[in-house]
Amino acid sequence: MGLLNETAKDYYTGSDFGGYQFISLSNIINNFMIAYVGEGKIIPKVKRVDVSFHAQRAIQELSYDTFKSTKSQEIELPPSLTMQLPQDYVNYVKLTWADGAGVEHVIYPASKTSNPFSIKQASDGSYSFDTDDDGTDDTTSLIENDQSTTWSRYKSNTPAEIKDDYEDDTFWPNMGQRYGLEPSHAQANGSFYIDELKGNIHFSSNISGKTVILKYISDGLGTDSEMIVHKFAEEAMYKSIAYAILSTTMNGQALAPVFQRQKSAEIRKAKLRLSNLKIEELTQIMRGKSKFIKH
Repeated sequence: MGLLNETAKDYYTGSDFGGYQFISLSNIINNFMIAYVGEGKIIPKVKRVDVSFHAQRAIQELSYDTFKSTKSQEIELPPSLTMQLPQDYVNYVKLTWADGAGVEHVIYPASKTSNPFSIKQASDGSYSFDTDDDGTDDTTSLIENDQSTTWSRYKSNTPAEIKDDYEDDTFWPNMGQRYGLEPSHAQANGSFYIDELKGNIHFSSNISGKTVILKYISDGLGTDSEMIVHKFAEEAMYKSIAYAILSTTMNGQALAPVFQRQKSAEIRKAKLRLSNLKIEELTQIMRGKSKFIKH
């Protein structure tokens, strides 16, 4: 009881609350070396650096659709209307802005705009190679303007969805029916698009100064404290590492198909465990499905 009490004290007086549900990648590698590598074991001999490589690949692959690898960050959107993509960004889950009550409003993607490479041109429309505008060509490469015309117009324009609610002489006489209106534009939360090449998220002008929240998928690789695995998926990590090593060695080809099946089974099991379904929440959702939809 003395050791247990000391452990409880360390936990409740520390700052790593909830950390017991995770296991670090370094411990995954250590455990794998103990359980799978050695004389008379599945893998007779393998370098630790090889195990580390396959462990990082496994955590990267499992982060996409198995782990709870969604991260979030918020900023106050500056006048530039841009937000830099996080270093470990892979894809976004959603973007929102928070109002004064802390309620998040979903921002929708603008698929009909972009931030293209803007080429500097001379007064006659030909491509310019004069970097300092002194009349002499200074380079043989295309010169890019500070920002594209498309992006300048997008950020300076007042979004159509907040102008007049479409209640004008064109739409309103038709019994309020909004013919041809895209549902994603029938909202006043603003819009965004992602410039993958330059690593920026661009927002419409009506979001300037608001608190913007980005929720995104990480590849799971980062600092030692970030490279962690939920214990529900620990066995899936071991089987993924074992299959990767066996499938890339001559002596392991016979066992590789066995571990491929075990890997798939453990990943399915991990997904079920991490889905976190609660019978009470599911029951509440099913009750809501029995309500009539009013027209």
